[in-house]
Amino acid sequence: HASRNMPAIANGAVTFDTVAREWRCKYTGPAPESASLEAVEKLFEKHLPAMKALDAEVFRQVCGGCLDFKVSTVLPLERFGEWEKKEFTPEKDFLAELQKIDGVSAVETQTITFMKM
Repeated sequence: HASRNMPAIANGAVTFDTVAREWRCKYTGPAPESASLEAVEKLFEKHLPAMKALDAEVFRQVCGGCLDFKVSTVLPLERFGEWEKKEFTPEKDFLAELQKIDGVSAVETQTITFMKM
């Protein structure tokens, strides 16, 4: 049910007030001894303080079966546009470094609604 102060999509069926920027990649496995996953995690930890400085919620998801690594930086919609204007800093640096890690592929980004239900 649409709220007056929340944007809506899907003919009003889907409302949201929170948006995430997701950075994702594939790493080489197996996960328990993956050097590429280790390098990705260290890179993430290097950039985490800048992400948290946005006063954002930051989520990391790792799948040991399908070899996915995903980071979602979640902000209220009213503050998301401000970060978008700054080109999602530190996204460019993170992605450039991520693409240089041996064993990393399918580096992608996505902007997506992110609602706690």
